[in-house]
Amino acid sequence: MLTLAVLGFLAEEPLHAYELRRRISDLMGHARPVSDGALYPALNRLQKAGLLTRHAEETGTGPTRQVLTLTEPGRAELLRRLTEPSEIEISDGSSFFTLLAFLGHLPDPADQARVLRRRLAFLTGPAGFFHADGRPLRAAEVSDRYRKGMLVVARAQSKA
Repeated sequence: MLTLAVLGFLAEEPLHAYELRRRISDLMGHARPVSDGALYPALNRLQKAGLLTRHAEETGTGPTRQVLTLTEPGRAELLRRLTEPSEIEISDGSSFFTLLAFLGHLPDPADQARVLRRRLAFLTGPAGFFHADGRPLRAAEVSDRYRKGMLVVARAQSKA
């Protein structure tokens, strides 16, 4: 999720790390705060992979800032991740929300629609938290009240 957000924001424009962190926090900080301890290792990993570059920028009034720029391989990786999102990026609400924020970077509306159909299929499919004999259990078949509650809530959300 963090990698997708970094690639997505840098696809829009080069940013210094502080501004990138602020934008990521604005997008997904409500669910998962973004710490420097998570962001900077991710940026280093993406730079080593050739997906972004850094260059120094003089501010004139303060310390030199490192500006991050997406490379062509970085742009290709963003498009790949948007075209072929992982199962967790489809099923997890926060991850999908991040994916959705950058879905407009896909140039082909058919690719965008395919991703949205995958999410819709997940939301309208049966909640399969608990299984017996290879099939998902319905709420009526579960005796534990908390598990039953999970299934009732999941069903209600899929109908909403």
